Amino acid sequence: MKEYTPEFIEQLQDIIKEDRREEAVNSLRDLHPADIAELFKDLDVEESEYLYRLLDEEKAADVLMELDEDDRRKLLSDMPAEEIAKQIDHLDTDDAVDLIQTLDEDERDEILSHIDDVEQAGDIIDLLKYDEDTAGGLMGTEMIVVNENWSMPETIKQMRMQAEDMDEIYYVYVVDNDSKLKGVLPLKELITHPSVSKIKHVMETDPVSVRAETPIDEVALDFEKYDLVAMPVVDSIGRLLGRITVDDVMDQVRESSERDYQLASGISSDVDADDSIFAQVKARIPWLLIGIASGILSSLILGNFEVQLHAVTALALFIPIIGGTGGNVGVQSSAIVVQGLANGSLEIKQFASQLGKEVLIGLLNASIIAAVILVYNLIMLPENLAVTLSVAVSLFAVVMFASILGTVIPLTLEKLKINPALATGPFIQISNDIVGLIIYVNIATAFLRFFSPGLI
Repeated sequence: MKEYTPEFIEQLQDIIKEDRREEAVNSLRDLHPADIAELFKDLDVEESEYLYRLLDEEKAADVLMELDEDDRRKLLSDMPAEEIAKQIDHLDTDDAVDLIQTLDEDERDEILSHIDDVEQAGDIIDLLKYDEDTAGGLMGTEMIVVNENWSMPETIKQMRMQAEDMDEIYYVYVVDNDSKLKGVLPLKELITHPSVSKIKHVMETDPVSVRAETPIDEVALDFEKYDLVAMPVVDSIGRLLGRITVDDVMDQVRESSERDYQLASGISSDVDADDSIFAQVKARIPWLLIGIASGILSSLILGNFEVQLHAVTALALFIPIIGGTGGNVGVQSSAIVVQGLANGSLEIKQFASQLGKEVLIGLLNASIIAAVILVYNLIMLPENLAVTLSVAVSLFAVVMFASILGTVIPLTLEKLKINPALATGPFIQISNDIVGLIIYVNIATAFLRFFSPGLI
């Protein structure tokens, strides 16, 4: 990422203010579209619009796709539909769909009506029908497609014609007369078999492909598994629809990771550091209010424990340990499960085996933690056996419960088609706090009644 000095920004702002267009154009000429998009973050909307209108259409389209969604909307809000349509003419269909999906339906229709290339407009309309979180919503239609029955000379001729409007060529896809994907033609074969009678004799059969309705996280796993740079997308009967490139997948994985991280941190919607105060408060407040409700519930539980706390004040010293340990164990367990679900190393069908494994891990962790606190209390509170045993047994029970809860909740959410990242944040922490207190209160009460019946 290119960094701009305050002096450069100030000089550029002076150029804009004085309408020195030639100097402004020269300042942008050698900059990459991504660097120009980064530069716009240091300028206000009016200054960004001024510079944007000085770019040639192709570069302007690339800059548009490099902008954050909010910055893009601000820039597009003052642009007429005809101008936006011109930018889309220079975009691949997958990028065009990404751009149009952020607009209102009325804006979409107006922009599409101004696209000169009817075929491109039709492709965009077709792609808009797919859910944006599926392979169909991520694919583009720009690709080299040849027929299995073509000769090599005819194939080369067709490839040259199709490649004229393409920026990158990753693979050459081979289809039959019904447009069904049959294979991939390695470029090496064009050199080593220049006179082959038919392409189907030298193509690689059974290429890795994905159905249009496949979720994006599964697509990402296939890209990683097979080390692909592009993957064909087919319909339910195997007809070639489009292709997905690795850069699109990486963008989607990054966005998904950011959403999961925020969800696990107790932020209920996708926000950035430069979003408005209102947007950030709206995203953060739900879990904070739930946390307040949890705190009130915890205070009510402790209120019922008032007699025991008053009789043996040492019990209160260990409340933070009970809650904190349970929360940490639960978050650890859920994080392992969520990570496994995300990278494909864990599946729903492994529910029972994963739960059994986590129970064994919980037993070991619980035994070690309980033993440590037991030794500590025997040394520090040798005269109060009720407290010593209450804390040790409670920690053992809380760790076991948190281990099981941290495993069951994300697996259950995944089965219900709910983002399991929800389980790695405040949800687990709050659940363990409340249940941990209930366990501690009841175990401590039982031990006090057994060892010191006269106190309560």
